[in-house]
Formats: sequence, C-alpha cells, structure tokens
Amino acid sequence: MSYSEIPPTDDLNGTRAVSPLEDNRTLQEILEANRAYAESFGDKARLTGAPRRRMAILTCMDARMDPARFSGLSEGDAHVIRNAGGRASDDAIRSLVVSCKLMGTTDWFVIHHSGCGMQSYTDEDIRHLLGLDDDHDHAEGTKWHHVKKSSHTASDIHWLTFTDLAQSIVEDVERIRQHPLVPPTVAIYGYIYHIHHGTLEPVAEANRIGAPRTPSPA
Repeated sequence: MSYSEIPPTDDLNGTRAVSPLEDNRTLQEILEANRAYAESFGDKARLTGAPRRRMAILTCMDARMDPARFSGLSEGDAHVIRNAGGRASDDAIRSLVVSCKLMGTTDWFVIHHSGCGMQSYTDEDIRHLLGLDDDHDHAEGTKWHHVKKSSHTASDIHWLTFTDLAQSIVEDVERIRQHPLVPPTVAIYGYIYHIHHGTLEPVAEANRIGAPRTPSPA
C-alpha cells in the first residue's frame, strides 16, 4: 500500500482524524509535484536504463548541487551517483562498475565542490559527534541524543572526510582507476564545482590519472 492509499481514521467522536502522513507538508508537496510530473510524462516511458550519453557522474549529495542543470542533462542521459562528499567509496565504485559493464557507460565524472561539509570535519570529529568514541550517551535535547549505541554499533566506518579539495578528487580518480574491475578504456574526469558561481574547474592531475588507456596487445 502506498502512502496515498493509506485510509483515514476516525477518532472516538466520529470526526475524521488527520494521519501523521497527511499532516506532513513536505510529503504532500512531493506527491502534488509528482502528480503534475506524471501528467506530462509523455515519451519518457520509452527510456531505457542505459544512459543515452554513455556517461556517469559521481558527486556530492549537497542540496545546492543539481547535476542535471550544471551538466545539461535530461532524463535518460546519464547515471548520477551521489553520497556525502561525492567520494569513491566501495559502494560508489560498485555502482560505477555496474554502470559500465551492464549499461555501457564509457565516460565517468568525479565532481566535488567548494564549501563541502565533509571538508569541515575529520573522521574523528564525526565519530565524536556520534558518540562512537566513548561509552556515554548524549544528553537529551542535543541533536545526537537519539543515536543508540550497542556492541553492534559500527565505530570503524570510514567517513571519507578531506582537507584538500583538489587532492580529494585526485585520490578518488586514482582509486577508481586502480580498481581491478574498472576497464582501462573508461575515461575518468575530475572536476571542482564552484558552489557560488556554478562553474566546473578541471583538476589536471586527476584528468591525467583518469585518461583512458589502450590495452596492450597480447
């Protein structure tokens, strides 16, 4: 059953009670926008999962970034993989490999951005904020008080923070390039997206490392 299909409930006086879902303004805005989008969906139903432009973008989840807008993309053009920092985590590389091997992408873009929150913290900072570096619970009323710790709480997560923006792109492109499942013929580009004026700046060293390589003849 979808959210929109959840039936209303009545209170003891027989009046219609408003469910928490119906009272959620954000949810309602999303559903209304979706209805409008679906009304003009048109030929998009004919799109396939394989990107038309044979490209994939790995970038940050920052709400100020719209990869479709700053890259000139439409539905069906590219795969877009997002996480905190736009980092080449194991899961991001998993998605890129699937993108290439199953969906035929040949050009990958690693795009980090200025003003990224992951540049403002260290891994140790985040572990401390989450209370993973001690046995004490956070005080009620703090934004972390709901974090529940137990013997099963992962304290060794790599949060992939960084201090040098350009270097973080170089490191991610190199990590992708060196992965045994990444074909040498895939082109991997590294760029900085400037959050305050919307431009893309190439990172020369990352682009050197990510240049496609022709396999040596057997």
